[in-house]
Amino acid sequence: MDYSKKLDELLLTTARQNASDLHLAVGRYPTLRIDGALVPLAKESVLNPEAVQGLVLALLTPEQKEKFLKEKEIDFTYAFEDKARFRANVYYQRGFMAAALRFIPAQIKTIEELSLPPMLHDFAKLSQGFILLVGPAGHGKSTTLAAIIDEINHSQTNHIITVEDPVEYLFAQDKSIISQREVGLDTNDFHNALRSVLRQDPDAIMIGEMRDAESIATALTAAETGHLVFSTLHTNSAAQTVDRIIDSFPAEQQSQIASQVAAVLVGIVSERLIPRTKGGRVPACEIMITNPAIRNLIRERKAYQIDLVIETSSKEGMITLNHSLVNLVKKGEITLENAEMYSLNPGELRILLERS
Repeated sequence: MDYSKKLDELLLTTARQNASDLHLAVGRYPTLRIDGALVPLAKESVLNPEAVQGLVLALLTPEQKEKFLKEKEIDFTYAFEDKARFRANVYYQRGFMAAALRFIPAQIKTIEELSLPPMLHDFAKLSQGFILLVGPAGHGKSTTLAAIIDEINHSQTNHIITVEDPVEYLFAQDKSIISQREVGLDTNDFHNALRSVLRQDPDAIMIGEMRDAESIATALTAAETGHLVFSTLHTNSAAQTVDRIIDSFPAEQQSQIASQVAAVLVGIVSERLIPRTKGGRVPACEIMITNPAIRNLIRERKAYQIDLVIETSSKEGMITLNHSLVNLVKKGEITLENAEMYSLNPGELRILLERS
């Protein structure tokens, strides 16, 4: 079999069916994720070990193949005929090769096109501060971040530097200069890239993901020194995010870090993509804007009280995840069942719906 040709067919199907992911695993049909659900391509053959190996190796350059066989897993991006790009992870499971490929649309959508809250436009207008996009994997953090960065690109004369592993969305430079640095290709490692970023005259910095205390500390320092910094974390809420950042450091540093976070944090957006009743997915967002009350709670290590401040600060543009879900249910955008599934507090959600 010509595995390169078969790979191209599968990637084209992924793009045409508007799937977010393609999964290749032994003993399964090639499988797409469409609107959050896994959909087997039953017209294809069930994949045997030889077929998966052929498809995986067709993805890899000789250098990537050498690294994969040595380290047993590798992240990279794969360009498909200049039509689409995929963020790929290939790995082993039970001794067999496997792959997960995330489809990255060539066109970066705007905040409106993504049905995101208009409040996010304000983040693109800032000159400094620290903004975090959080939520589970596959729920739109990178896409939302790209929309905000691209809005800066089209509206301001800035130098924007991204540090990503790997680079996902490709920006077409407009009013801004955009330097996209990929770990392994443009820099040897994440930490060196972050250490040198402040010497590259940035206005805005986008860190693909904060992975450890060192990357968090660098992001905080960059925001403290007058830069606009964006990043993502795999956390479920604003309150949990604050705790995760502070708890990443040794106990003796946590008080100082809490003060830093309180000083530079501008906002946190926690996002979930919920299946739409008419097909596709729609975002539900918790938005926290750091006001004096929240700064005090962060400094005093009382992040668990942040939810209450968000609840009572809608006039400042804040919204809880439950209120966002309630709004979507009332508009008929999502079902009550899906709202309850994605809510962190379904009991409160039902009470809010009864009151509304």
